[in-house]
Amino acid sequence: MGKSELRDWIKARRRIVFLISIAFIGFIALSFRLSYIMINKSNEYKSKGIVQWTNDVRVNAKRGRILDRDGNELAVSANVYRVDLDLNALRKSLEEQKLTMEDIAKDVSEILEMDKEKVFKIMTQRLPNGKQMGSAILKRRVEKETVDKINLYKEKKGLVGFVVTPDTKRYYPHNNFASHILGHTNSDGDGLTGIELYYNRYLSGVPGIKVDELNAKTSNIPYSISDYSKPVDGRDVILTLDENIQFFADKAAQQALNDNSAKAVSVVVMNPNNGEILALANKPDYNLNTPWQEGLSDEETQKLWRNRAVSDTFEPGSIFKVVTAVAALETGNVKEKDSFNCGGSLTIGGRNIHCWKRSGHGQLDFEGIIKNSCNVGFMTLGERLGKDNLYKYIKKFEFGQKTGVDLPGEASGIIKTPDNMTTVDVATISFGQSNTLSIMQYMKAFNSIANGGNLITPHVMKEIVHYDENGKKVVDKSYDGKVEKNVFKEETMKEMREHLEQTVSNGGGSKAYVEGYKIGGKTGTAQKVQNGVYASGKYIASFAGMMPADNPKVTVFVSIDEPDPSLYYAGQIAAPVGKMIFTDLANYLSLDPEYSIDSEKGKLKDVSIPEIRGLKKEDAFKILKDSNLKYRLDGDGGYIKDINPKPGYVVKENTEIIIELGDEGNEGDIVVVPDLTKFSIEDAKKILTDLGLKFEFQGEGAITDQSISKGKTAQKGTTITIHLAPSTE
Repeated sequence: MGKSELRDWIKARRRIVFLISIAFIGFIALSFRLSYIMINKSNEYKSKGIVQWTNDVRVNAKRGRILDRDGNELAVSANVYRVDLDLNALRKSLEEQKLTMEDIAKDVSEILEMDKEKVFKIMTQRLPNGKQMGSAILKRRVEKETVDKINLYKEKKGLVGFVVTPDTKRYYPHNNFASHILGHTNSDGDGLTGIELYYNRYLSGVPGIKVDELNAKTSNIPYSISDYSKPVDGRDVILTLDENIQFFADKAAQQALNDNSAKAVSVVVMNPNNGEILALANKPDYNLNTPWQEGLSDEETQKLWRNRAVSDTFEPGSIFKVVTAVAALETGNVKEKDSFNCGGSLTIGGRNIHCWKRSGHGQLDFEGIIKNSCNVGFMTLGERLGKDNLYKYIKKFEFGQKTGVDLPGEASGIIKTPDNMTTVDVATISFGQSNTLSIMQYMKAFNSIANGGNLITPHVMKEIVHYDENGKKVVDKSYDGKVEKNVFKEETMKEMREHLEQTVSNGGGSKAYVEGYKIGGKTGTAQKVQNGVYASGKYIASFAGMMPADNPKVTVFVSIDEPDPSLYYAGQIAAPVGKMIFTDLANYLSLDPEYSIDSEKGKLKDVSIPEIRGLKKEDAFKILKDSNLKYRLDGDGGYIKDINPKPGYVVKENTEIIIELGDEGNEGDIVVVPDLTKFSIEDAKKILTDLGLKFEFQGEGAITDQSISKGKTAQKGTTITIHLAPSTE
């Protein structure tokens, strides 16, 4: 071999070695890369692969029902469907069919009864990074008839990408019934307010997943094995509500709202012995099936949804006097034979604070200051207690903190501490001013008087259940609330119940009296605070009661917010609502009368309050006496400045009229139109003439109707048309 051939062979060998080395290095690099992918990236690429050849759809669980204590359905879920879009599949099938999203948006919008622009926007929406979305929800809660049309349409057009799955639609059989207790759901079916929100995790259940295999055209592969995770349906929530008692509360609240032209009314009925809420009604309320009312702003909508009995606070007024009374009894600061002298006011801390009866109650015993709701008597008790003891019992009743009721949005209220109390504060707090609380807080405290001294958390859930495959009921959760036993002395609460019974039988709560039954209760009229000052003409009238008073089975609370200022005293407007509810409850619960009916109460006649404004007080007193009406005086002077209720209101004989005195006569031009159907034609003529109203009669017989409804105001000189018809009796 020559030198040149040897050199060529060496060069060739070097090249071969170099190429083999390069190949070896490449093989090693490829091996490392494959190992990295197989070991480190296997899960990631596996997931991407699964996404490419499978389609997974969330299958919603059926939402649990909400039932009353007897199993009556208050909220149910109907079986419907949802239409989703697999946008990747839809885009590919549109390309194959030579169609665009815009081409099908019109047809789809007509089938689903949606706006065309909205449908097109859903079909073409993009991710924040600008990339096309892979899926979207087109419409939820679609009926089967509409789903059939969608399926027919996609087959006709040869399209894939419309995914139809089961869905549920929330339905409330009674519309507005117990709306602030039940609450409602949002567009995704999750609880938004009320029980729907508070117990959402039990009601909503667990969604399932359905996974289908796709071919190269992103169509489902027939007969392929799909993975399916079955949804777990939501649990049923059984409430303490009694459907019938809730109807009683709804009826009474609506009537009180209408009769008093009030801003709002709340009614709560409870079992004081276990804290169960048997009924809770707020008026105005809303239709749970259409909670978003057209024409209302977001703020107005939220206000309509708010559960005022739980979320709103107010100065309680005289209903708070039961707290001061309990504190005085338990600390030994009052004895049954103690005497209180009410001259109409009391000077405390350099300030003259008036009793509601400015002429004074005179000498009263302890029961007397409760029955007559005497501010002077309770200021005296507050002074005896002192700020530390008064605060101690306010906290002992757990005011100023949430009760723990199982409803969303509960308020705490505001309670002054001893460090922030002046002597004037002690006086005003003792009869219900300065501090604020919620209806639910007050009921928890009032129930402790009814049940003998136990503080029990109010609640509306009784138990949470589901049914196994054999249809057997399984209890997942029973209510287990906080019960603090013997917080107060049993003998103290027994004595308070006796005083409260006398308050209804012979005192300021007499309009709540139901013949034959022992009812205990307390009224309160509080002027509303707005922007830090007491607002003129705006009041909250409240009544809290229990039945039977000696062994209470139920407690009732009535709140009338901003009633017509011509008649706003709680004893006159809130107590009668309590009577209406107690009458229904006595019949429904089959409570036996506890003593003989006072037949005299049933014999009292209806009387239209006469016009006495502007008269000298002596002349006015004689007219009231002739009408068998009682009165109490407010202020000083020789003339009648104003009266409450206003002239024309129809009341029973012996009703007490509140008279405001002044130095000059001030006859008003506005009177209240009476309910003329309660009177004979001759009596009606006399009443209208005395009120300064004109009249004309149409027809013959008895009075059946009138052109201006009862309770409406009218200017003197107005003519009222009275319709007559033959009696049907």
